[in-house]
Amino acid sequence: MTFAAHIHRGAVPIGDLRVGAGPAVLIGGAAHTAPDARWISLREHHGRRDAGDAVREARAAFAGPLLVEPFSAGDLPAVQAAADGLVIGGEWMQDFGLVRAVARLGLPVVVRRGPGATLEEWLAIVDYCVAEGNDEVVLCEGGSRTHTLDLTLMREARERSGRPVLAWLGDDAGLAGAAVAAGADGLMLAPECGRDAVAAAREAVTLVGAILREESPETVVAARRAIDRVDAALATLLERRAALAGTIQRLKPVGGFAGRDMDRERRLVAAMAERAPTLGEPGLAPIMNAVIEAGLRLAEERDR
Repeated sequence: MTFAAHIHRGAVPIGDLRVGAGPAVLIGGAAHTAPDARWISLREHHGRRDAGDAVREARAAFAGPLLVEPFSAGDLPAVQAAADGLVIGGEWMQDFGLVRAVARLGLPVVVRRGPGATLEEWLAIVDYCVAEGNDEVVLCEGGSRTHTLDLTLMREARERSGRPVLAWLGDDAGLAGAAVAAGADGLMLAPECGRDAVAAAREAVTLVGAILREESPETVVAARRAIDRVDAALATLLERRAALAGTIQRLKPVGGFAGRDMDRERRLVAAMAERAPTLGEPGLAPIMNAVIEAGLRLAEERDR
């Protein structure tokens, strides 16, 4: 077991983001898709482009936090001057010289698990960073385009290390909801991922995260944003409930207000109170009465 596994770590700040505290974050996508943070890779240029120019161009195109994957140690001065964090790609996870040089910059580091790397090998990279005096490490599961996302391993890494963990989705957000439900502290998309994929990932962060991620906001602004996410999930569920209620009205022998089953409604409220003990039955009863009546009115209007 590695040193990292013995210590509980909190959130990691990347620019004005706090990865691991509050909502899941969205890292990646083209600048115009407005992710929470962007990242670029200098490796795709194979050293043929000046690192300073690439980083400055990315910084000019996006006002939020910027992470950079370096091509070599020679890129690090330019990255340190303009970026908010660094990415160690999965294929280069065991380039220990680069890992140490990256860690010594003092910027937050995202470590993507390499193809075939074990959990122990992955967590050992955290120890290399810590040994260089850098404790701001985020893990990312799914290290390459050919690397299948392992949500079970991602969750185990979170539990073992106590550090934030991202889920790499590439340019396909199909597993975004599953990743957030599995405990991902953020989703990482390909650097130039399009608007549709970013929107789908954002929806997963908002809806699934609102239901499954606990938040403890410390400011009014943060609390309002958390409420907005819960309200978005609530609206989605209410819309679905109204549709199902309409189906029931069509199937019942006696529909509408005349067919209300008050005993069933009381049992429903009692069951819900087990999930919402703070509200309890007295608080839930008028809320559910309003929801049920709204659904019944909608069903009657559609039948006219």
